[in-house]
Amino acid sequence: MRKLPGTTLFAALLAAAVLPAPASAAGAESYVVLLQDGAALSAFTADPAVAVTHRYESAVRGYAARMTPATAARLARDPRVALVQRDGVATIAAQSVPTGVDRVDAEVSPTARIDGVDERVDVDVAVIDTGVDLDHPDLNVHTAGAKNCSSGRSADDGNGHGTHVAGTIGAKDDANGVVGVAPGARVWPVRVLNNKGSGSFSDIVCGIDFVTAHAGEIEVANMSLGGSGTDSACGSNRDAMHEAICRSVAAGVTYVVAAGNSAADSATFVPAAYDEVITVSALADFNGKPGGGAASTCRADVDDTFADFSNYGADVDLIAPGVCILSTWKGGGYNTISGTSMASPHVAGAAALYKATHPTASPAAVKSALQAAGTSDWTTSTDPDGTHEVLLNVATS
Repeated sequence: MRKLPGTTLFAALLAAAVLPAPASAAGAESYVVLLQDGAALSAFTADPAVAVTHRYESAVRGYAARMTPATAARLARDPRVALVQRDGVATIAAQSVPTGVDRVDAEVSPTARIDGVDERVDVDVAVIDTGVDLDHPDLNVHTAGAKNCSSGRSADDGNGHGTHVAGTIGAKDDANGVVGVAPGARVWPVRVLNNKGSGSFSDIVCGIDFVTAHAGEIEVANMSLGGSGTDSACGSNRDAMHEAICRSVAAGVTYVVAAGNSAADSATFVPAAYDEVITVSALADFNGKPGGGAASTCRADVDDTFADFSNYGADVDLIAPGVCILSTWKGGGYNTISGTSMASPHVAGAAALYKATHPTASPAAVKSALQAAGTSDWTTSTDPDGTHEVLLNVATS
């Protein structure tokens, strides 16, 4: 080996002593570096003390890289550098609490625990509908529990309605999108309606049959659907859908159903007319607060009143928000729609909260508990009949 002159050897040792710490060194962090006009980007990105993650050449000139704070300080002193900034973290806009979730006081429920932390309600809810977006990031979809009784080849939602229902029931409390009444509840997609939102009673019975087969796992089922029909006695074998629901309820599944949107007596709609289910009418609410006076938003109606489209009558057990409800939608999106279909899942979410703390409660006990916890804090004078159902409230659930 050739011996270096003393001064050269000293210089080499000195250079080695001041070599910058590698970007992989302990304590490395992410920084954004902007350069002065005319500075060569390549002169900086070749620096062994930085691990470049992005190069900027259009909107700004510079780069992003991982480096130690000491390296960042050195760069900040370089006259060719305009800015060295510690990297930050951005997320999509903060999670929205839909007006319906607010109005039923789910945000103060000790079981829902809505605080932006994804702690999921340990309850299984079947959504008997158009299916559910199986990949929606804001839903806890139990894909292994999906069932298709309708057209198509899967329980994936080609309409949007079922996904909307699922979000009101249990959208995750994860600081993104929206949050449901029972955040993170496991959703079982049971597709009985096609992409146009219609389906046969036989398809619906297929869905109920599937839910009943899994009654040991599914605590609550939501049916935001209906057709013409009347009530009958369990065991009378007058109505296949009713018989299926009678046996499913007997197996322990709590059914929550929409009253219907014909501004008529729900006694002429099934499954709304069945005594064994929880039938839900719709409240028009535009700000999540009692008292009325809020301006209408997505459709014309009057704040804090019985929704002008909602069915009514003695078969209705509870009222819940059902006008201009923001929730999840197919394709990973979100949408605002109205209907008793939107009121029903608020109650299904409430039933899920109750079952989370009362796992042995029968469907009849769940119905009684939700009715007992409800309030009359809405403009009951607008109810088109003499039966003023209580407004869902889950503040203590």
